Amino acid sequence: MMTWTQKETSLLKDLKNQEQLCVDKYGKYADEACDPELKQLFRTIQQAEQGHLQSVTSLLNGQLPQPGGQQGQQDQQKPQRYAEFPPQGAQDVQQAFQHDKFLAEDALCTEKEVSGAYNVSIFEFRDPQVRQLLNQIQGAEQRHGEMLY
Repeated sequence: MMTWTQKETSLLKDLKNQEQLCVDKYGKYADEACDPELKQLFRTIQQAEQGHLQSVTSLLNGQLPQPGGQQGQQDQQKPQRYAEFPPQGAQDVQQAFQHDKFLAEDALCTEKEVSGAYNVSIFEFRDPQVRQLLNQIQGAEQRHGEMLY
């Protein structure tokens, strides 16, 4: 059982809140996106964020999660390609494009924010295994940003 300083506990709570927001946001954005490829990308990232949330929750509970697992696999997945955009029946192609552009740009800003939170946390934790785990998650957040860009 791992024990945390007050500062480490506070950082983990912040990371947990950020990851929960990511899970919720990507689910909402997957539902709202017009482009099927973007919908799938949001779902893929949402699954990875759920893995990050589970890892941070384990840390908060004093347990070091196992490295690798589904989290690494999910972060490497590529979204499927779809030929049709906008979907049949879309009335305004430009409006659909602008809507999806907004979702993608907002998601990219979120990834930048979350990556920054992990960057700070990496340097604040005493345990090298925890720093390594946080660094792996930060790398995944950066890959999410690359996928969105």
